[in-house]
Parts: sequence; structure tokens; C-alpha cells
Amino acid sequence: MAAPNDAELRALATALAQRLIASDRTVVTAESCTGGWVAKVCTDLPGSSRWYLGGVVSYANTSKTDVLGVSPSLLQAHGAVSEPVVRAMARGALERLGGELSVAVSGIAGPDGGTPDKPVGTVWFAWARRLPGEGCDVTTVSELLPGDRESIRRWAVQRAMAGLLER
Repeated sequence: MAAPNDAELRALATALAQRLIASDRTVVTAESCTGGWVAKVCTDLPGSSRWYLGGVVSYANTSKTDVLGVSPSLLQAHGAVSEPVVRAMARGALERLGGELSVAVSGIAGPDGGTPDKPVGTVWFAWARRLPGEGCDVTTVSELLPGDRESIRRWAVQRAMAGLLER
């Protein structure tokens, strides 16, 4: 199966925009392996400032800690491509950028960098939803995405957007 094309990603963003506008909610992003692609898909739509507040490309671990507030001990214990780190990224995006929803993505797009425990194509996702009061609900999932670097990143953007639609 071919990776999602630009039109398919745009259709997801359009559906997300409609849902967020109808519910008067906003979204923020925290991206590593996708390098801002989720933000690009969102901001390609005219009027996206109504529902997309902003995002962070936290490619380096120092960006994860300095900008999103991810604990260095989480990174040391689990690595950047892990459930605890994407969970912290999603929470950090909500805390630092605002909004009602966030998505965080961290993975190994290749062509190198994989290990037996985390092969190329391993991507962790986290979606956070602000709750009334001070808390948030976070859902995480890991996927092993197929293809080359471009395909893995396209699949990751698609999965991140589809997950937002489920929130």
C-alpha cells in the first residue's frame, strides 16, 4: 500500500478543521521525526489560525527538554522514541502552547538509526486532551510504519492527524 499523498493528508486536515471549528477547540503539535510536517498540513489550509495555535519541532533532545519540558531523566532512561517521552511532549505542548488538544510524534524514519528493539519505522504517538480543571488525558500508541524515510514520515503524519480526529 502506498503512503498517503498530499491530497489525502489535506483531506484529513480539512476534516480536522471542520471538527475543531464546530466544537470551538484548538490544537497544538510537538514533532520530532515528522519535522513540522503535521504543522505544515494544518497550516496549508486557509483560516487555520482559527483552530491551529502552533507547534514545536523538537528534533534534538535539548529541544525536548528546553522547549517542551521533557525530563532529561525520561530521555536517558527510555530514549527519545518512547512512550514516556511522547507522553511528556504532548503534555508539554499543551502546557506551553495552550489549546485543548495536542499531538506528539517521535520516531526513527531512517534510513539508519534503528536498533533491534527500535527498528527503522518505529514511531510513537501521543494525543493529549485538556480536561476541565488542571489535568489532561493522554493516549499513546507505537506503530511500525513501512517504507523509506519519506513514506515513514507520510504515514506518521497521517496517523497523527487521524488520531486527532478520534479525540
